[in-house]
Amino acid sequence: MKQLRFASVGDNCIDRFQPPVGQSLIGGNAVNVAVQLARLGHVSFYFGAVGKDQDGQRTRHILQSNGVRTDYLQGRPGVTAYTNIDVLESGERVFAYEDFGACAGYAPSTLEVEALKSMDHVHIGWLDDGGALKRALSAAGVSVSQDISVNAEAVNRSVDGLSIAFGSAGEEDGPAERMVSDFLEQGAGLAVITRGAKGPSQAIAASTLQRASCRSR
Repeated sequence: MKQLRFASVGDNCIDRFQPPVGQSLIGGNAVNVAVQLARLGHVSFYFGAVGKDQDGQRTRHILQSNGVRTDYLQGRPGVTAYTNIDVLESGERVFAYEDFGACAGYAPSTLEVEALKSMDHVHIGWLDDGGALKRALSAAGVSVSQDISVNAEAVNRSVDGLSIAFGSAGEEDGPAERMVSDFLEQGAGLAVITRGAKGPSQAIAASTLQRASCRSR
């Protein structure tokens, strides 16, 4: 397997599961992607910001212990991002409270953007920069993906210029197929849509491949 240089940019979060679960886990879209890529044997960097607190130290340690490079992990004033999560008897998670902490307003520095341009691929998670980073990387010819569904505000949800746009549409076929079409029509090179426990359907996968093929001609 060829070893590639990846970078994940954006959110980290302490998931604080409330009693009776009572667990505190480190996550966040960008963090999860960085860890999985490192576990697959690639060079994996994480670009983001944590608070100068115990949770920030813990996040840095967990990333490093999983083989993720933290050269560009910033320590900023304030708390490390966290979410309080209730778990219902059905097993469904309810996000009771969320504080983006040091992640809010984070953006890579000019020197860090130059470092990102040297990567084989960059994945962006939650990032409240109005799409500035994805536009800069795309304009430089860098392969970029983003999980659109973790970003709530429309200004951060543009897919134009993305090599791969990820989204979540729920378990019904109709909304998922419309999301595939919308992402590709808005400029994404490839659309990957999840539907919870049902996963992608053959129709959605075929539609994605067909449209992506047409766009590449």
